[in-house]
Amino acid sequence: MLPLITRAELLSQVEAGTVVVVDTMPVAYYEKEHLPEARNIPGFPYDQAAGFTDRLAPSVLPDKNAAIVVYCANTPCRNSEFVGRRLVELGYKNVRKYREGIEDWVAGGLPTGSSSSSS
Repeated sequence: MLPLITRAELLSQVEAGTVVVVDTMPVAYYEKEHLPEARNIPGFPYDQAAGFTDRLAPSVLPDKNAAIVVYCANTPCRNSEFVGRRLVELGYKNVRKYREGIEDWVAGGLPTGSSSSSS
């Protein structure tokens, strides 16, 4: 299991610019809404999560020593665990998981970003 980070800790690091945030939701969900400055590495479908991570990580996360936080929708969502574990297997040194995900972030009244042209 990946080390966890709380909403307050993540917010502090996002505001300080000291963390790379990775949204592990499918592209359509990421485009609709994601944490500020989040990058996307889909962790679903689960049987393709390792392939997506292997293919996208070198360009999305070029620094294997960076502080990285993965998240998905909520606590039951498994995407972030799959992607995060694969990142560790690929040699990333500082990967944590925001277990409560974007639902918790939004419930806390925090800002999100969007890649949709309709927003």
